Order: sequence, then structure tokens, then C-alpha cells
Amino acid sequence: MNLQWIAIPAIFCLSACATQTPPTKDKLAGTAWQLVSIQSMDDSQGTTSIANPANFTLHFSPDGRAVLKLDCNRATGSYETKPGIDGHTGSLTFGPIASTRALCPPPNIDERIARNLQHVRSYLIKEGKLYLSLMADGGIYAWERHHE
Repeated sequence: MNLQWIAIPAIFCLSACATQTPPTKDKLAGTAWQLVSIQSMDDSQGTTSIANPANFTLHFSPDGRAVLKLDCNRATGSYETKPGIDGHTGSLTFGPIASTRALCPPPNIDERIARNLQHVRSYLIKEGKLYLSLMADGGIYAWERHHE
């Protein structure tokens, strides 16, 4: 058997593997955000500005856990991202979210956020903000960096 017939396919395989683009790093892992607005796709609701953004925070742990402060409540659950090629967009899904159920003062945005996390499907990081899009044009949650 001629060794060149074995070596040539091996060389092509190695060169093809070397030219593949490495996976994009998850830009959400290890970051913390605070909610600044909720944009509804329904014109009658418009955009809800958050009066105290530091009362609504979202931390993405490197181990795939999301930790939230939702006004007077706390929540945690898993998350999974699939970054896009550009590194600033990608898919995002949350697993089941466990939350405390203290009765926070109105307008009770904490309940809305906890309920809607299961409907998040994608993210965009642009100009220092994180935008989480809900499925079926359900709205967009806009977050800015949170510094503790």
C-alpha cells in the first residue's frame, strides 16, 4: 500500500480543521445588568421605564446560573446561550426560574419579569446595553451594566 494515499487525506483533514472559525466566546458569562426599560410591541403599552434600575438586576454566572434581584424578591435558574458569529448577538434561553414570592409594592414588575423570562429567545449587546427579546414579538427588555 502506498503511504501517500493515506497521508494526503490526513493533510486535507488537518488543514480543513485548522481553518474553521473557533466558537465565539459567551459574552454574557460573568456579567451583571440592571433593568432600565421594557419595550412592548403593542403600541397601546409602549415603553415602561424602570424608576429604580438597581432594584432589578440580572447576573450571568460563568457556571450557567442566572441570579436575579426582582425588587423585593430574589430568583435563580439556569441559562444557556449560543453566541452568534459577531459575538454581540445570539440565542438565549432560561431554564425553570425559582423565585421568592414576597408581595412587593406596586407596580409589581417583578412578577412580570419572572413570568417572561421563559419567553426570552435572543439577546443583543449594543452600545453598552443588553437587549433581551421575547418570542413572538412579546417585547424587549433593555438592561445596562450593573456595577456593585
